[in-house]
Amino acid sequence: MSACGVLLCAGSSSRMGFDKLNTPLNGMTAIERSMRALIAGGCVSLVFAVNDESEKTVASLDCPVPYVTVRGGVSRTESVRNALQAVHEDVAVIHDAARCFVSPELVRSCIESAAAYGSGVAAIPMTDTVMQQANGVTQTLDRSTLWRMQTPQAFLTDRIAAAYAQGDAATDDATLYTRFIGAPHFVPGSEENRKLTTEADWAWATAKNGADYGVGFDTHRLVEGRRLFLGGVEIPFEKGLLGHSDADVLLHAIMDAILGACKLGDIGKLFPDTDERYRGISSRELLREVQKLVQKRDMQVRHVDATVICQRPKLAPYRETMERTIAEDLKIPFEAVSVKATTTEGMNDEGRGLCISAQAIASVNRKA
Repeated sequence: MSACGVLLCAGSSSRMGFDKLNTPLNGMTAIERSMRALIAGGCVSLVFAVNDESEKTVASLDCPVPYVTVRGGVSRTESVRNALQAVHEDVAVIHDAARCFVSPELVRSCIESAAAYGSGVAAIPMTDTVMQQANGVTQTLDRSTLWRMQTPQAFLTDRIAAAYAQGDAATDDATLYTRFIGAPHFVPGSEENRKLTTEADWAWATAKNGADYGVGFDTHRLVEGRRLFLGGVEIPFEKGLLGHSDADVLLHAIMDAILGACKLGDIGKLFPDTDERYRGISSRELLREVQKLVQKRDMQVRHVDATVICQRPKLAPYRETMERTIAEDLKIPFEAVSVKATTTEGMNDEGRGLCISAQAIASVNRKA
């Protein structure tokens, strides 16, 4: 049976206090993480239930399967009902994008269960003692009969669509399925399949894929007859930096920091000055090559902080352009790049105008 993933990403994140679905988490949004898991788990098409912000995020993704977007509703139930109208596969796999660490294996198990039993709902048996207190009466519930519900929740499409056509106001799909169709079939869920709801959940998720860090440094002599490039931007000045390429010390330091974080060596190893292919080359081209290498390792640059050390020229008017250029070539947000400049108060070779130096630190995360 073919399966379509229904990815719910129209929530307001009111309990979190910020947009948890569209904010990059260690280099990848929750929406992208969930999308990848659904596809890897066997979904051959996708329906995204979106709001204005998540629609922009979805549009920016390189989704490898056919997909459509539908407008989410004021409730989860309404969002699912809208999405189910666009599902044309045998099985609908409904998943909250906030459970962005779901494994492809769990997705596949839910699909297989739906094909065999009509439903496959991720759930975890309750292990804690559970007490109910209401109207002044306290009682201990039999935990052996209790389950914690998760998503994905997969169903034969016609059955779950019929349930949603009859019912309203349910916090999950299995509730409506039970009410109008029958008892769902449970699939063992996972503690890693945690829903990002609170600040503590976000802290857990951030720590789950911690960053690797790298440091870079470069320096080049200032000479006459050369154009000056820093951060991929040409700076009007009477001298330029001497080197085999355009000698952009800022980009060179950033590249070495990124390569160090990824354990890929340094620019001298990748782009040696003995190779004529790199004579006079723009360092922006080299930076884009480094970005591709990082991407091939399924990693992504998270943040870059760099400092240029020189007495002259003054770089303040060009700082923002440098940051935007670097962010563009690394395919990361402008806010993830920081470029600063400082002098040495006339001391050292930088202070005497003999050279310009740069140092940088970069953090890099694995995407999954």
